[in-house]
Amino acid sequence: MSGRVEIEYCTQCRWLPRAAWLAQELLTTFEAELTELALKPGKGGVFVVRVDDEVVWDRREQGFPEPTAVKQAVRDRVAPGKSLGHSEKPAS
Repeated sequence: MSGRVEIEYCTQCRWLPRAAWLAQELLTTFEAELTELALKPGKGGVFVVRVDDEVVWDRREQGFPEPTAVKQAVRDRVAPGKSLGHSEKPAS
C-alpha cells in the first residue's frame, strides 16, 4: 500500500480552502505514513477523499466530513494500529 491520499474538490463551489485545511490535518496526523497527498480540482459539487484510489469519503453520500471521521478512515487503510489520541472514538 502506497499511502497516497487524494482530495478532489469543487472549484466552482470554492472548496479549495476546505480541501487544503483537510490536507494539512491529514499530513500532520500521518506524516510518517503518507507518501503523497494530492489536491485535485473538480466540478459539480464534488468533495471526495480517496486513499490509494479507494473512496473513503464522498460528500454526496455522507455530507461534509468532520476531520476526525476522515482521519479514522485514512488511518484504517494506512496505519491500522495507530492511535489518534484524544480524537479517537471508542469502539461500539
